[in-house]
Amino acid sequence: MEPGDRAARRGVVRDALAIGVTSGAYAVSFGALGVAAGLSVVQTCALSLLMFTGASQFALLGVLAGGGGAISAAATAALVGSRNALYALRVAPLLRVRGVRRLLAAQLVIDESTAMAAARPPGRLARLAFYSTGLSVLAWWNLGTLVGALGGQA
Repeated sequence: MEPGDRAARRGVVRDALAIGVTSGAYAVSFGALGVAAGLSVVQTCALSLLMFTGASQFALLGVLAGGGGAISAAATAALVGSRNALYALRVAPLLRVRGVRRLLAAQLVIDESTAMAAARPPGRLARLAFYSTGLSVLAWWNLGTLVGALGGQA
């Protein structure tokens, strides 16, 4: 690995961590709103872990908090989240994964990871950008959700 490659990789990881931390700060509000909307801490955290797309999570909460039913809330969240299918089409040629790895990568297809990967030329740096951003946001978003849910419960 050449020094320029090492610096580029460090820059990608640094940016991915910064995006993750800021997403985590935003997730605190989601956690508090989840509890305020009537979800338990566990339900709020499970929602963040399983429906890993912030806009869809906020949409689901908005429908529930407004008195809408679970089916309406889920349909709204699915509609908002459908944009991720287009993101997947964009990053698939950059990631070049198959089988189970493809299913795992699908969980990380979000606005931030797609933008970071698409901003790099195809290859290792694009893959590093995708995975480091996706995993950073996943970790920080879920931590922020927990902090917000616990704070909202108090």
